[in-house]
Amino acid sequence: MKSKFIMLMIGAMCTLAVKAQTVEVSASEPDAKIIVDGQSLGTGSLKIKVPKNSCVNVKIQKSGFLRYEQTYCNKKGMTEPPKKQFFDMKKDDAEEASIKTDQANIDFSIEVNKKLDITDVWKRANQIVTDYFDAIEVADKETSYLRTAWSIQSFAQNTIRTRLIIKLSKSDPLTYKVKLVSEYSGMPLTSVKADEQFHDWDRVLRKYQNVISDFSTRLGNQ
Repeated sequence: MKSKFIMLMIGAMCTLAVKAQTVEVSASEPDAKIIVDGQSLGTGSLKIKVPKNSCVNVKIQKSGFLRYEQTYCNKKGMTEPPKKQFFDMKKDDAEEASIKTDQANIDFSIEVNKKLDITDVWKRANQIVTDYFDAIEVADKETSYLRTAWSIQSFAQNTIRTRLIIKLSKSDPLTYKVKLVSEYSGMPLTSVKADEQFHDWDRVLRKYQNVISDFSTRLGNQ
């Protein structure tokens, strides 16, 4: 009889252990989106039900801030979800170090000042490039083609790689096409060689924001 009673108690305790749980989630940004299992269900704060024998994925997102993600599981043998969880959202350091611009990943035509000697033009172009980039990967004076090596910078939740490409557009009048390539991976510490993980970024790191205007000023007809 005693053994049966113990078994009933254990069964009751297991049942209680997997009853539905509620987690009150809140964020430091009152307009941050709270996404539960892929569905946007609220902003700022939300009570989330975690059914028994289930897991719930929660994401906290706001433009300009780092992304936060947490999975709460309500299963036998697993740590019980907290009653409350507060997310102190931090600024996205990659966005703070960059600007949104229409100069990223676009060919810009720079018509060269006719008063400049062709040798001097190429020399000036190289000087501008080395003002911003440490390494030039290809530089062919005969074809007027120059490409820098990738410059890479890692952030808390992102990796940004940037390069500059210069090529001859036409000889008369002498015109170059200059392209500032800016790409992101959406993950920290991405290898610069992992091409498949990078995508065009509509932002440019602040240290490169003046490179196009420098070409216009130092080579153009202003």
